[in-house]
Amino acid sequence: MRTFERWRKNPAGDLRRGPRTKPANKLSDEERKAVVETCCSKEFVDKNPRQIVPLLADRGIYLASESTFHRLLKLKELLAHREKARPRTHHKPQELVANGPNQIWSWDITYLRSNVLGMFFYLYMVVDIYSRKIIAWDLAAFESCEISARMIREACLREGVQPHSLFIHSDNGGPMKGATMLNTLKRLGVMPSFSRPNVSDDNAFSEALFKTLKYRPWYPDNPFQSIDAAADWVENFVRWYNTEHLHSGIKFVTPEDRHQRRDILILEKRKAVYELARGQNPKRWSAATKNWEYVEVVALNSLKQPENEFMNKLA
Repeated sequence: MRTFERWRKNPAGDLRRGPRTKPANKLSDEERKAVVETCCSKEFVDKNPRQIVPLLADRGIYLASESTFHRLLKLKELLAHREKARPRTHHKPQELVANGPNQIWSWDITYLRSNVLGMFFYLYMVVDIYSRKIIAWDLAAFESCEISARMIREACLREGVQPHSLFIHSDNGGPMKGATMLNTLKRLGVMPSFSRPNVSDDNAFSEALFKTLKYRPWYPDNPFQSIDAAADWVENFVRWYNTEHLHSGIKFVTPEDRHQRRDILILEKRKAVYELARGQNPKRWSAATKNWEYVEVVALNSLKQPENEFMNKLA
């Protein structure tokens, strides 16, 4: 760090001269040329160094290590993918922003252990990312796009969702992208959004909800004895989470209060209490009071870091 600071103060910048001698194990120009020519030969042009090096070793030939092959090919700009060989790229999902309930939902499926080894109960759960309220849930002995489609359809009817007013985000599992599910969303006028394959952060709200569920102190240490027992536990959790849990991501109000817009008045009252306390004992406050400002918007797959520190907390 001190060296870097000296460079910044010196207009000439980095004055290091580098090594004065060449490495003893450096490849000669002829050896470097042999590596490149071997890779570009008709026999090896469609293979990568991890394949070329062992094939040469089978013939009793060693030119250089795999890393050296890669380095020399990169210097010659010979590592670019051809069109048909270009790997598929997955772009980050579209940024979605909610400033009210029932605009963006996120849903996923998690496993709950059963008393039969190797068998699980499948918990389907939908959460509103704006209010963090659990909108709907279901429990089954198997994964099915019919179950998920029914759950979403009933949730839309119960919440009075209007066509083309709701995005619903999920990962790429079968129940999420099955024909029955997609056709149901189309009929309801619900717009689907999907995560990139194997990227759990794209569905962070659902992942955070499941972590909260399984890290509760009263989450059972032993498997559920039956699907009815599991359903009873989940029902109690949903009631607690929606109506009692003070969620850090929405300024420590309950998801139900947030969903019903009651949090605006709650936060205003908290702010007034803090201002009154500061006015009565100003010497006890060395800085501003706790930030109880209302969280107006919540973003899914945000393209930039949210300014509000509380928007970083998902559970």
